[in-house]
Amino acid sequence: MINAKKIEDIAKQVADAIPSSLKNLANDLEDKTKSILQNKLSQLDVVSREEFDVQTQVLIKTRQQLTALETKLAELEEKLASGEQGESS
Repeated sequence: MINAKKIEDIAKQVADAIPSSLKNLANDLEDKTKSILQNKLSQLDVVSREEFDVQTQVLIKTRQQLTALETKLAELEEKLASGEQGESS
């Protein structure tokens, strides 16, 4: 099995063998690609991960409150039904 150190050494040798002008071209291409992607992503109607996580926590809390209210409503309905049965007897 090939270990990670050997793969890293081979990758470094290949990278060192590439002419610097080609490396500069690759870096320029990478920078321009990142810039274009960031520009296009900013135009999309998306939220940041942080905002998504905050909204997820809000939703969890809201669900917990809804569950508590449903439970309380069921208890009140049960008491009301019990009270109505006691009055009709």
